Amino acid sequence: MSEAAGERMRAGSRESILAAARRAAQAHGYGGLNFRDLAEDVGIKAASVYYHFPSKADLGAAVARRYREDTAAALEAMWAETADPVLCLHRYPDLFRRSLENGNRLCLGSFMSAEYDDLPEAVRREVQAFADANVAWLSRVIAAAHGAAPEECAQRARALFSAVAGAQLMARSRSDIALFDDIIESYRKTGLLGQIG
Repeated sequence: MSEAAGERMRAGSRESILAAARRAAQAHGYGGLNFRDLAEDVGIKAASVYYHFPSKADLGAAVARRYREDTAAALEAMWAETADPVLCLHRYPDLFRRSLENGNRLCLGSFMSAEYDDLPEAVRREVQAFADANVAWLSRVIAAAHGAAPEECAQRARALFSAVAGAQLMARSRSDIALFDDIIESYRKTGLLGQIG
């Protein structure tokens, strides 16, 4: 095997581990990250997981960082595709809905936030960065939609992020995605997500 082929194989294993760890963390939180289970899920030896991630803290931070980066990319794509900022606000909950559609999982940032006291510092920083990235994006979109002062936009962004995450949590506790949809629709009707038209 060539050196380049070996690098591709190692990179593929790392990506497979991250994907499996993301699924596990969205279903069971940081506490649910188990190297033996991940290795079995990916079809590799547990030592191979340690090769890429020397500790559970390293793995947890990498998974949370990737989740934040993927979410930020999805938010930027939504912003680029949608000329109307109010429509962007209406589409925002779709990111959280996708987790529920995928095996009744939670947003990884929300799940790990609930475990905050038990997280290693590197994972805590990533969890905070996830919330900060969502609030910053929402603040920017709210400012574009309503032209409010920066602090008002930030307050509303924090409320919206918390409300959508809370709707997801309630729906997950009942394994009822329709409940999420109903709650989000009530946010639209009351203007939390902005008024269209």
